[in-house]
Amino acid sequence: MHKNLRLLLSGPGLIGKTHARILKANENCDLVAIVAPDHEENRATTSKLGAKFYTDLCTALGSERIDGVVLSSPNTVHFDQAMECVTRGIPALVEKPMTNCLEEAEQLVDAAKEKGVPLLVGHHRTYSALLDTALDFLRSEKFGHFVALQGTALFYKPDHYFEEGPWRALEGGGPLLINLIHEVGLMREFGGEIATVHAFAGYDVRQFEVEDTAAITLRFKNGALGTFLLSDAAASSKSWEMTSGENSAYAHFPQEACYHFAGTNGSLDFPSMRAKYYATAQDRSWWKPFEETTLAFEPHDPLVAQINHFLDVIRGTERPRVSADDGYRNMKVVDAIRRSICSGCAVDVLR
Repeated sequence: MHKNLRLLLSGPGLIGKTHARILKANENCDLVAIVAPDHEENRATTSKLGAKFYTDLCTALGSERIDGVVLSSPNTVHFDQAMECVTRGIPALVEKPMTNCLEEAEQLVDAAKEKGVPLLVGHHRTYSALLDTALDFLRSEKFGHFVALQGTALFYKPDHYFEEGPWRALEGGGPLLINLIHEVGLMREFGGEIATVHAFAGYDVRQFEVEDTAAITLRFKNGALGTFLLSDAAASSKSWEMTSGENSAYAHFPQEACYHFAGTNGSLDFPSMRAKYYATAQDRSWWKPFEETTLAFEPHDPLVAQINHFLDVIRGTERPRVSADDGYRNMKVVDAIRRSICSGCAVDVLR
């Protein structure tokens, strides 16, 4: 019998508490320590989980035998904490975005490669059964050659979301880094590398120093085109959170879609999984009817699947499905979007 892996979690916030619950329930690991600011709530959370409480990651790593670290701390400290893990040779799961800026992300990728320390970036949607089912269809003859996609992440975040995490209204927060980074990871999975972006942003609704709305056009390396609408100040259900049903904390609209994929022979609304396609190439015409179906899948919790995968990465039996390099590439797309917003011009991502 192998010994349980000993895990440390830094940042028991919104996503951190979910990670902690999953780690606590996993029979193959023990959550032995939590690192967080010295607040009564953080101490109470740690005590309830039966872990040791630390206010400093270096102190915790120097005091405990730790096999892996989950970093769900604020974006601004991801780099320092992840680099500390790399320096000590400890695998880490770093919540997205992996760092607060592109330059730091590149440094972290290089350091992890040099030290041979695996870093997994927390793009948990990659582990969704929805994604695997959709990709099977998008790579099939029924779909054909990828032509275009439309994506949306439109939702309304209440005031207490920003009151509980004031950093979310400041540079380093905002929906581009907090939310769009997830969508970029998805779009790269669906359509391949993004080559060029052109974007506009709005600040008028919330009047924070970070954007509340953005409109983006994309060109993929394979020639496909796309559009994406993002807002955390829009009363809409057109988002992954409210269409996928993966998190019961959100209202669920299973018949709606947040992505539409169009190919030369078929199309797919996602995640409602409604597919249309022509029976034969000879039938391809807007005057002809489609074959229609709803793709079947077996749902599971992608966050649980991600932790299970992380444990395998720590053991060395699997390589990170979303590596530090993937996290960097996702950030590079978001950085290009931000530069396009500032300049008003299209930006080449791949240069």
